[in-house]
Amino acid sequence: MRLKTSLQKEPKHKELVCCVGWTTADELYSCSDDHQIFKWNLLNNETTLVVQLQDDIYPIDLHWFPKTVGGKKQSLAEIFVLTSSDGKFHLASKTGRIEKSVEAHRGAVLAGRWNYDGTSLITAGEDGQIKIWSKSGMLRSTLAQQGSPVYSVAWGPDSDRILYTSGKQLIIKPLQPSSKALQWKAHDGIVLKVDWNSVNDLILSGGEDCKYKVWDSYGRQLYSSALHDYPITSVAWAPDGEVFAMGSFNTLRLCDKTGWSYALEKPNTGSIFSLAWSADGTQLAGACGNGHVIFAHVVEQRWAWKSFEITLTKRRSMQVRNVTNDAVDVLEFRDPIIKASLSHSHLVVTTSLQCYVYSVKNWNTPLIFDLKEGTVSLILQAERHFLLVDGAGIYVFSYEGRLVSSPKVPGMRTDILNAQAISLSNDTVAIRGKTDEKVIFLFDALTGKPLADGKPLTHKLEVMEIALDQCGVAADRKIALIDKNRDLYLTSVRRFSREPIISKIGTMVHTMAWNDSANILCAIQDSQFTVWYYPNAVFVDQELLPKTLFSKDASEFSRTPQILNYVGTLVTIRRADGSLVYSSVSPYPAMLHEHTGASRWNDALRLCRFAKASEPEDQTLWASLAAMAMASKELTAAEVAYAAIGEVDKVQYINYIKELPSKESSLAHILLFSGHVQEAETMLLQAGLIYQAIQIHINLYNWDRALELAVKHKTHVDTVLAHRQKYLQDFSKKETNKRFLQYSEGVEVDWEKIQAKVEMELAKERERAAGASV
Repeated sequence: MRLKTSLQKEPKHKELVCCVGWTTADELYSCSDDHQIFKWNLLNNETTLVVQLQDDIYPIDLHWFPKTVGGKKQSLAEIFVLTSSDGKFHLASKTGRIEKSVEAHRGAVLAGRWNYDGTSLITAGEDGQIKIWSKSGMLRSTLAQQGSPVYSVAWGPDSDRILYTSGKQLIIKPLQPSSKALQWKAHDGIVLKVDWNSVNDLILSGGEDCKYKVWDSYGRQLYSSALHDYPITSVAWAPDGEVFAMGSFNTLRLCDKTGWSYALEKPNTGSIFSLAWSADGTQLAGACGNGHVIFAHVVEQRWAWKSFEITLTKRRSMQVRNVTNDAVDVLEFRDPIIKASLSHSHLVVTTSLQCYVYSVKNWNTPLIFDLKEGTVSLILQAERHFLLVDGAGIYVFSYEGRLVSSPKVPGMRTDILNAQAISLSNDTVAIRGKTDEKVIFLFDALTGKPLADGKPLTHKLEVMEIALDQCGVAADRKIALIDKNRDLYLTSVRRFSREPIISKIGTMVHTMAWNDSANILCAIQDSQFTVWYYPNAVFVDQELLPKTLFSKDASEFSRTPQILNYVGTLVTIRRADGSLVYSSVSPYPAMLHEHTGASRWNDALRLCRFAKASEPEDQTLWASLAAMAMASKELTAAEVAYAAIGEVDKVQYINYIKELPSKESSLAHILLFSGHVQEAETMLLQAGLIYQAIQIHINLYNWDRALELAVKHKTHVDTVLAHRQKYLQDFSKKETNKRFLQYSEGVEVDWEKIQAKVEMELAKERERAAGASV
C-alpha cells in the first residue's frame, strides 16, 4: 500500500496554506494566510476562489459541520467553522459568506472542532483556554484553563471526552464536571498535533521532538516512531481507523494503525500544517507551507486468499493474479473503489454507488447492485453471505446480491464498528455494544431478529474482540471473545432458555482467528502460538481441553503480532514491523473434523492411528476425537480414544454407561460425564426414573438434594439415609444436618429391603427399555 501524490505546477495560494477540509469525496476547501479560500473540484480539476477574507482575518483551522449523524443527512451540512489569529471563530457558509463571528479567546484561536453529532463546537486558544460552544455559537462552558497555548484538540469517540495538548503533555478531560482528567507526558518537545479515532479508540500525537506516537485511550504508548529530521506538524486518522497519515517538512508518510510505515513520500511542499482524509478514506489532502495543496490517494493495496492475489492498481481498477498458473485479470470500475474483501471464493468490492460481487471462478461477469448509502466502512464475509457496514446501518447480503437481513442495535453508531467489534457466520451476526462494552448483541443472520428473546450476552468485563466459529449447524454455533484482561472465553450463541456457560480457555491472548473450514481456533497467547483443535472440549470434558492444544514458541512473530486469517492449514500473521509471516498447522485436525462431522467414526479412528504412528508422543488428535465422540454421544469411538490417551477411569465410566438398560439413563450419564448435573437430573425425572435421579446425587455426595428429591417424590428416603449413615461411619463423623436428624428418627434403615427396592427399580427400567425397543 502506498500514496500516489499530486501537486500543481504552481501554487494557487500566495502564502502558506494553514488548513484544508473536504465537503464531499471529490471537493475540498483550503484556507491560506493570503486571506483566500479556494474550492478544489477533483472530478474536473477546477480550482475556484470562494471568498477573499478581510485583511485582518488570518485563518488557522477549518472544520466542516458533520454531514451525517446516524445515517441521517443534516440540514447544516453547508456550514464550516473557521478559526483565526484575531481571537475569533467564524461560522461560514459554503459560499464563503461569514454568518457569524464570535470573540472566543485572547490571542489566536488555534483549533476548532465540531463533535460527531454536530451539537457542540470546541475551540482552543493561545490563551490556554478550551471552550465549548453551541452550534449557533453561544458559549456553554470553559472546560480548561492553563498557562501554555493549546495547539490541538480532538473529541473522544462518544463526544463525552476531550483530548488536548499542554506543552509536552497530553490531557484527556471528560465533560462531566466531577470527573478526573487523565494527563501524561507524551513527547520531549511541545506537542503540535493530535487526533483521536472513533473506530479504534486510538490517539495520535506529533511533536517538536520530531516523533509521532500512537496511544490507547488510557495513555499507554503503543508505538513511538524513529526520530525524523523535522518536527511533526500534522497527523490524521483515516475514517476507518486502519491507517493514518503524518506530515512534516517535505515529508508525507502513510502508516498502519499499529505505527509501522507503509510508504514515505518526499514531495516539495514545505511543512504540511494540516492533513484531512475524505469521508470514504480513499483520498488525503495536505495544507503546505509553500502555498501548495497536496492531494494523495491510496494505491497498491493488496488482498490475498489461497492462490489469488489482488492489487488495487488505480483508483478505479484492480489486478487479479492467480499464482498457480500466473493468469492475470484486470477489473475496471466506473467509480473509485472504497472497500474490498476477498474470502470464501468471492471478491466483494464497494464503490461510492455500487457493490460488485465476483466469484473466483469467473472474473468477467460480476454481480452488481446499487448501494443506498455511499460510504461502506467495513465488509465481512462468511461462506454463504457477506455483511456491509455503513453510516446508516448493517446489511447482510447473499452472494447473489439479495438483501438477506438488516440487524439493528438501538442507539448505535454503525460507522464506528470495526472487525473486532462485529462478527459474521452463516447463521449469526454478533455485535459488541458501544455504550456498554460488556454486552454482545446476537442476531439471526437470515432474519435480522435478535436471538434468545432479544436478551444480549453479557460478560463480566469489557470485551475487546469477538469472533464466531464458521462451520457446523446453527444450534452448535460458538462465539470466542477476548476481554479487557486478555482472557479468552468461549460460549454458545443459541442458549435454549438456559443461562449461558461462558468458559475460559486461554489467558494473555493478544489476537485470535477461527479456521475457515473447521471449528479450530488459533491465537497468540503470551509468548506461545496456540491452536485449539477442538475448543468445544471445554463443554464436554474440561480436563481434556489442555490435551487438545498445539503450542509452539511465538518469539519469531515479534512483539504484538496480529493474526490476519486462518485459511486451510495456513495462519497469516502481521508482525509489529508490518511484515507478513505464515505459520503452518497440521492438516490432520481439519480432516478429523470433516470425518466426525459426517459421522465417519471408523475413518476418524484410522486417521488417529495413522497420525500416532508418525508421532507416537502426540496425543492431541486422540484427545480431540475423545471429546468429539462424547459430544456426539458416540460411546464406542470415545472409549477407544480415551483408552489411547490412558484415561482408564473414563473408559470404565463409558463402559458403565453402555451397559445401562434405558436410553434416558445413558443420556443422563453422558450429561453427567460433561458435568451437567442439573440437566441429567431433569432428564431422569422427566422419564420417571426417580431412583436413578436420587442415586446420581448420592454418588456425587449432594446429600441435601438427594433427600429433597426423595421427600418430594415420597420414595427412597430410607435409601438416602442408609447411604448417608454409611458415609458418616466410613469417616467416623456424627450427623449434624438437621433435616437428616429429623427424618432418621421416623425412618428405619434396613439394607436388605433397600437392596430389594433398588433391584425392583432396575428391573422396571429394563422392562420399560425392552418395551420401548419392541
